[in-house]
Amino acid sequence: MPEIQRVLPKYMQIANYLRDQILRGDLRPGDEVPSERQIVADWSVARPTAARALEALRRQGFVESRQGPGSYVREGMRPNRLARERYSRARETGKIYPSNERAEIVAAGYSPAPEAAATALGIAVGADAVRRQRVIYADDHPVEISTAWYAHPIGELAPKLLVRERIRAGTLVYVEQSTGRQARYARDEMSARMATSEERDRLNLSDPSAVLLVRHVVYDGEDRPFEFTEAVYPPNRWAFEATYPVF
Repeated sequence: MPEIQRVLPKYMQIANYLRDQILRGDLRPGDEVPSERQIVADWSVARPTAARALEALRRQGFVESRQGPGSYVREGMRPNRLARERYSRARETGKIYPSNERAEIVAAGYSPAPEAAATALGIAVGADAVRRQRVIYADDHPVEISTAWYAHPIGELAPKLLVRERIRAGTLVYVEQSTGRQARYARDEMSARMATSEERDRLNLSDPSAVLLVRHVVYDGEDRPFEFTEAVYPPNRWAFEATYPVF
């Protein structure tokens, strides 16, 4: 018997939307979030539904109340930007990073594909592939090392991948435009391991330190993989959040 798809209640849909704005960096620590009155107008819901959405965000630790009216993004938050948030931000705004984040491209060119990248992309281990590595900073602190891999033919169609310069709209949008292939879905796998010496140096970590490893594969509409990324996060930025129905 097929499973019945359960939909989150309206107040949680609103809370998730606002949470995504926080995770994307559109709403930053200290910013005021939409008021109950604004939520009622934007979402065509009753006042209690709007109030419950804001209360859910407070309980989850994303917003806080202050003296007087209004709710604000909690100070001291250091949300991670997973690929999902960056993709949506790039498509809607043309910019992949919020104003307090920046990326430094530290490597770009052809390199032998390691086993994980080769397996994900369906190429031979050790085959020449595009390797593009960046270090991402938030408020001038290193928070992520991201290494993207592409099969050799994509490098020929998208030569900017081989240059150590920022691609303002994001590499995925550029690859789509250059190859004519459109991203349709992605898969993430997360695990933890000890940091390498290079990772400790780039992320300013002590020895020893653990890191979170996220392996990210992007597929096109024909289920063909065309981007594989390994992202490494320091231990103080391991927190990821998701809200979903429980059957």
